[in-house]
Amino acid sequence: MEVKPFVKWAGGKSQLLPQIGNLYPDELGRSIQKYAEPFVGGGAVLFDILSKYNLESVFINDVNKELINVYRIVQSDSESLIDALKELRNRFLSADEPFRKEFFYEKRARFNELKDQSELGVESAALLIFLNKTCFNGLYRVNGKGHFNVPFNNAKNPSVLDEKNIKEIAKKLQNAIICCGDYKKSAEFIDDKTFVYFDPPYRPLNRTSSFTAYSQEGFSDSDQIELSRFFAFVTEKGAKAVLSNSDPKGQNEDDLFFDHLYSRYSIQRVGATRMINSKGEKRGSVSELIVCNFCKS
Repeated sequence: MEVKPFVKWAGGKSQLLPQIGNLYPDELGRSIQKYAEPFVGGGAVLFDILSKYNLESVFINDVNKELINVYRIVQSDSESLIDALKELRNRFLSADEPFRKEFFYEKRARFNELKDQSELGVESAALLIFLNKTCFNGLYRVNGKGHFNVPFNNAKNPSVLDEKNIKEIAKKLQNAIICCGDYKKSAEFIDDKTFVYFDPPYRPLNRTSSFTAYSQEGFSDSDQIELSRFFAFVTEKGAKAVLSNSDPKGQNEDDLFFDHLYSRYSIQRVGATRMINSKGEKRGSVSELIVCNFCKS
């Protein structure tokens, strides 16, 4: 059965699934047995793969503790999560707009309180999904204190809960390894039977395009260089790996940062639409990179 992301996440890959899906090893006659996604985010590629293949084992990781908590709760206690989301949904949808706004900010404050206290469980997981579905543009963004600070979005009938989808995800994640932290935690899992998809925080195309919503930690050019070394490491292990990132050459013909980093591999340039900007007129088509270590150049 098909499953889909339970949150909208900055940099989500739903729109690039056709291009990335063409590179799944099974589509190229090489069997997928294991799958690893060290920067899972909203999991668009993860859920596409889980919808299409029966895998022996899965490894997912992200630096965002609150997000990984949701994955773990879906895996281990989906019924309690569904009950909590039903309560939030019913209270929210039965109220008028002024109460909805007040309710949103009350729950945002509660989410940040749990975050500060490192009390991650069913309540925190339900609140993250609820806030994601009712906040402006479906973003996850934190301020310097690490507090979620996206404002209220007055949508008339937000889809707070997709019960069937959560139950099906819970089944598909039963035997998954779910980690929180550095992407290199995937090193022991990855071998020559593994397909790996890397979706790191994108390199900013300009000073105003940087988006550090995922966590308080940034991802610098030095981090991008270190990731390219890890990409080489998993290649040497025999894993089939694909990586996506921004295309700085699309903004500056002389900026060959990623062309140099991944010169040993196949690099495709594909069109994508940036939907994250709060101003609609600043959203538009850009070029993105897809790097593949087993594709023909």
